[in-house]
Amino acid sequence: MTEATIASIEPSLVLPLFGAKDQHLRRLRDRFQVGITHRNGQIRVTGEKDSVAQATAVLKQLTEIVRRQGNLSPDLFDATLAGVTGDPIPAPSQGAIDIVQVGRQVRPRTEGQAKYVDTMRKHDVVFAVGPAGTGKTFLAVAMAVEALKHHSVRKIVLVRPAVEAGESLGFLPGDMQAKINPYLRPLLDAINEMIGYDQVQRLIQQDVIEVVPLAYMRGRTLNEAFIILDEAQNSTIAQMKMFLTRMGEKSKVVVSGDTTQIDLPHGTESGLKDALRRLDSIKGIGVARLAQSDIVRHRLVQEIVEAYETSTYSSRPQTTRADLNLHIQGEEQE
Repeated sequence: MTEATIASIEPSLVLPLFGAKDQHLRRLRDRFQVGITHRNGQIRVTGEKDSVAQATAVLKQLTEIVRRQGNLSPDLFDATLAGVTGDPIPAPSQGAIDIVQVGRQVRPRTEGQAKYVDTMRKHDVVFAVGPAGTGKTFLAVAMAVEALKHHSVRKIVLVRPAVEAGESLGFLPGDMQAKINPYLRPLLDAINEMIGYDQVQRLIQQDVIEVVPLAYMRGRTLNEAFIILDEAQNSTIAQMKMFLTRMGEKSKVVVSGDTTQIDLPHGTESGLKDALRRLDSIKGIGVARLAQSDIVRHRLVQEIVEAYETSTYSSRPQTTRADLNLHIQGEEQE
């Protein structure tokens, strides 16, 4: 284990250096697999020798940029990181999504994500399909926030099916709102990441942002709205038809899901799979297919997804407590 220290970091530099909600810090930790801490004007980097050396070099260069300019753009961060590591420099942020939070910019980080954002800009109905961690929901929410900021829509509607996935809603504690909240939590987390918890709560109270279970969409028509259906693989065919026909004038719909993680009862066909086949030839509907190479969470997520999709293993019988007791008794008798 190696440790390096960068001293004399002024307090005013810490926020732009580490980024909003420590986004720069998290990327450095994930990229180099190092520990980074800040205390008493010093940044400490710990980890493997080569990784510490590279992470320290990046941090020193970023510190000088912030010291000179007072801020750190995503493009400068990427260029600095690439200059030290030799990684390819991402394309300039032409696909950047302009969201409400000051100083925060969301942009595609892979070619697949760039195509996804471009598809959302060009189509009123978009299906996004891909594994966990590819930014399907996050980028859709960012586009919705951008549309709200630019007054392209009047409200954002975030929708999710409340599929039981092995648990019965009837046996969960609390009233119906308490029971469905865990299903809607990921959507709230995504939008809180964009514009902050307090502002989200105000917009919810003003009915500018609405987070609802899929079943509650029946009978509605939504005009001038950005509507996102998350975890769409867990909708039935009837629910998908119902959802898509809620779309009103000047509205945009994004349907995202992972067709490898369906929690519907056995024998029930996924509405997402059906829609991808049924609506394939309709002009104005776009489809974005994201892959393992588009996963932008921790590096291990990509390897975990690949392991589940490609690995096979032989299941061995588990040793029970009774088996263990018999084994011990046998040894004692010997």
